[in-house]
Amino acid sequence: MNVQEAKTHLSRLIDQAAKGQEVILGKHGKPMAKITAYAPRKEQRPLGGYEGCIRVGEDFDEEDPQINRIFSGA
Repeated sequence: MNVQEAKTHLSRLIDQAAKGQEVILGKHGKPMAKITAYAPRKEQRPLGGYEGCIRVGEDFDEEDPQINRIFSGA
């Protein structure tokens, strides 16, 4: 279905997609987009999961003189 026709029949296309039918929209005879039914995610990803896998060094917060010179332009 071309874009102009889709503009005219958008409500009908949405109804078709909600019933499980895929609608392909094209421009100049080439497929460009697909309208499908919305499916919300069933589960959210749990937070965390890397406890004990990542180690932060003791010197993490210490400044590096060479990096400070680079940023200060000295």
